[in-house]
Amino acid sequence: MSETPRSAAATVASWRAASERGDVDAAVACLSRDVVLSSPLTEQFRFEGPDQLRDFLTSAFTAVQNIRFHTQTGEGAAYALFYRARVGSQPFEEAQLLRLDDEARIKEITLFGRPMPALTALMISAGSELARQQGRRGVAALMRASAAPVHAMVTFGDRRVVPLTRPAARRT
Repeated sequence: MSETPRSAAATVASWRAASERGDVDAAVACLSRDVVLSSPLTEQFRFEGPDQLRDFLTSAFTAVQNIRFHTQTGEGAAYALFYRARVGSQPFEEAQLLRLDDEARIKEITLFGRPMPALTALMISAGSELARQQGRRGVAALMRASAAPVHAMVTFGDRRVVPLTRPAARRT
């Protein structure tokens, strides 16, 4: 990557700081005009351009609280960032793959999250908030109503069923 007035390291540092503060404007300032974010919850669509990303980040920063980055790796035009946070009462961890353009602006964001109860809580919170921001209150209510049973099943399974499969200590 050629040397630019804004370095990739500075962009990534700004992105991290903006995310930890929940500062949508500062996060959007890190993006290229043709930025694309693959939805972390569905393959049905992508968020394209700063305006759509602004709406997404507003919803995400409302739903995901106390973001604290703990690991970063990368150089040149690609970085991987990892943070811990909370979605409601659920602990949440996310990995972000950022790809930067020749002007050291973020052009591609791919998100990966865990554990499953936090993802379903995020679907309810951020998904319905995004629909509400778009003036689609009926869709927001439908998102909440349709995702709530999935969240309940996943949370029950995570708390009650999954522990039954925990590996037993080896007997020596």
